Amino acid sequence: MSHPELSNHSLLRLLRLLLLISLTALINGCMTTRVEETKDSATGLRAGESVVIIASSYHTTDPAEDAFMKCVIDGVQSGRGKLRVHPTEELQDAVFPWLEPRTAPQKVADLPKLLERSGVNERINARGIRYLVWIKGDTERTSGGGSLSCAAGPGAVACFGLTWWENMSAYEASVWDLDDGVSAGMVSTSVNGTSVVPAVILPLPFIARTRSAACKGMSKQLKRFISGKS
Repeated sequence: MSHPELSNHSLLRLLRLLLLISLTALINGCMTTRVEETKDSATGLRAGESVVIIASSYHTTDPAEDAFMKCVIDGVQSGRGKLRVHPTEELQDAVFPWLEPRTAPQKVADLPKLLERSGVNERINARGIRYLVWIKGDTERTSGGGSLSCAAGPGAVACFGLTWWENMSAYEASVWDLDDGVSAGMVSTSVNGTSVVPAVILPLPFIARTRSAACKGMSKQLKRFISGKS
């Protein structure tokens, strides 16, 4: 004769296991990535040349986007086809204040004006910097729904329900050729992902890490773009 409590417990474990398997398969198919590029001129790096990567002004007040910038910089200077990356802060200090968020050029048409300023071009050349990569974009929640509630009992907390949300991570990197003073082109990445948190006694979070996926896509494509292997 089976024990009722044991049967109920086993049934609950089986239900959670089936839910975990089905949702894992669902979430793995619920993040889409698009990486594109537009090339305006030939690219490539000679021995000793490097790139510098700078964020648009609103990144300076958003810790999450600062983390994205660090992720891209780390990705570009590591792994296969890695590039030499010059420290952003060092160049900003060297040409202060012309690469600060308030005064830096916002479009490629302003690049010649930057290079014409006294001492700017000389200081850039002295550091062997060939390309300036200007990144803008962010991650935002686009939709969501569902409900999840938890209740405390003697010695335990039980949660039931399901909640979900969608995030879109969209970033654009403009690549400026400082040697020729022209736009080399642009790399963009967008990742759309759905995160789900179902709960049958315990919450089981399945998080679509769109910002991380966007970083990987942009880092890989930037290396190919700048090295001339796109």
